[in-house]
Amino acid sequence: MGIKLYYTTVTASREVKSRQAEMMRILESKSIKYELVDISVGSEVRDEMRSKAGDPTAVPPQLFNEDQYCGNYEMFSEAVEADAVEQFLKMA
Repeated sequence: MGIKLYYTTVTASREVKSRQAEMMRILESKSIKYELVDISVGSEVRDEMRSKAGDPTAVPPQLFNEDQYCGNYEMFSEAVEADAVEQFLKMA
């Protein structure tokens, strides 16, 4: 599977929870298949996400196409507004 959404099941942040849910809802509404990768299972998964994103402080949600970084919530939202989600996800 190509698209990976790095997220967390353990957070006290309402903002993170709502952003994750919105990204999942939009991907599903566009019938885009994706794999969920839960960073709360271990620090190595979080570190992998941050390394791939090129940002040592990156927080979920983060999107990738395989190992290629697509962007974070703000970048995804801009792509949705521009009706350019497939291009954002490097599917086109």
